[in-house]
Amino acid sequence: MTGVQAPARVGRWAWVVVLVVGIVLFELVRRTLIATLNPNFVPSLILLGAAVVPAAFLTFIAGRRLPTDLGANALALTALLGGVIGTVVAGTLEFDALQRLGGLPMLFVALIEEAAKLVVPAALLLVPRYRRMPANGLVLGVASGAGFAALETMGYALTILIQTRGNITAVDGTLVLRGLLAPAAHMAWTGLTAAALWRWAERGWSGRAFGGFVLTYVVAVVLHTIWDSVGGLAVYVVLAIVAFVLLLVVAHRLSHPAAARHTATAPAAT
Repeated sequence: MTGVQAPARVGRWAWVVVLVVGIVLFELVRRTLIATLNPNFVPSLILLGAAVVPAAFLTFIAGRRLPTDLGANALALTALLGGVIGTVVAGTLEFDALQRLGGLPMLFVALIEEAAKLVVPAALLLVPRYRRMPANGLVLGVASGAGFAALETMGYALTILIQTRGNITAVDGTLVLRGLLAPAAHMAWTGLTAAALWRWAERGWSGRAFGGFVLTYVVAVVLHTIWDSVGGLAVYVVLAIVAFVLLLVVAHRLSHPAAARHTATAPAAT
């Protein structure tokens, strides 16, 4: 199987440019906000703080030598719709479950959010041009996870801002921590599950490939549940390494088209 390099790629190291420019803009807005105490800069600060790292990591994945035919428009639209639809679906289902159960275990949160982030990638799977290349699933999954992570971080940052009555230092801490962890959390988990979903479609919806998808989804849910339940920097680091390594393994295998046709999903291969 041959692939067409995505028009969105401007180079293997384009992610560095996105990251550096984003950080410079964020710092410029932050310093201006502190100097002027003008609340009009708060939305820009939160937007940049929440979106820079997810955008850089998405650029990093899109810049790998993956056999995809995805352009910048497809990735941007997936990130936008995946973020909005994913957070709306997850928020609605979590609210309904909370109302019915009186409480919401972290396992339920993980189940709901990992499914919600797949809504847009699954819809794109129905489009023949996106379905024909297995690597498209991984990149679109990462894009959907990026949008979800960015919007969720914006929500947390705004909540912290209100709770602390405008403490910018507290907001900065939230943005930095969640920004650094986003690539190995929502983005990696959704990238893995979407890649497994594409694998299932590629193999003609076979039972064995379905088992691989379910296993990958379960792994993502378990990682998500532990992440939300245990907490702590050491736990986050370990979980981040596990998810990030799995994502890179899948990306590496998909970068070799011949091997990608015969490779099982990453969790099954560990």
